Amino acid sequence: MENPADRLRNILEEDVSIVPYDPAWPGLFVEEKKHLRRLLPRELLLRIEHFGSTAVPGLPAKPVIDILVGVRSLEETRQKIVPILVAEGYEYFWRPTWGDHVPPFYAWFIKRNALGLRTHHIHMVEMDFEHWERLLFRDYLVEYPEIAKEYQVLKSRLAGEHPGDRVAYTAGKTDFIVRMTERAKEYYRRARRSE
Repeated sequence: MENPADRLRNILEEDVSIVPYDPAWPGLFVEEKKHLRRLLPRELLLRIEHFGSTAVPGLPAKPVIDILVGVRSLEETRQKIVPILVAEGYEYFWRPTWGDHVPPFYAWFIKRNALGLRTHHIHMVEMDFEHWERLLFRDYLVEYPEIAKEYQVLKSRLAGEHPGDRVAYTAGKTDFIVRMTERAKEYYRRARRSE
């Protein structure tokens, strides 16, 4: 049996492929959101959001729906939610936010289809985690299609350079994401002040 580090390493070596935007992606998010709400203890779920490239209309992406789930407690998530989702066939990882073994850690799940291909990534975090800033990045790309186009070009280049290395692919996007997230934070901060 694989140890957790080997399991994580193996999934990070799976193929990276970017496909054209699929208008079905928002509906797939809604279906999964409803499924999670039916399946999981309601008192633990605070917020469920679609993020990542599949949440940006027109943006090519890896065909995996990224879902950010706010939970009341990660400890309770490990005790109550993990067993339910694992029994449903989801793969579970207790994953560091940044790099190897660097906290904060969060609950990460992969859902696959009958062919074994990833269909969803579910990121469960508490409401004070920085993951919520990813929604600003999403909203900024939606509002500024020219920035989304820059991101598309970068992702396509990185996918070509690192087809079997998700770590290198992700690392190559990090500077752009950090810069645009900072720009988005300032943009939305100014917009709130002017209301």
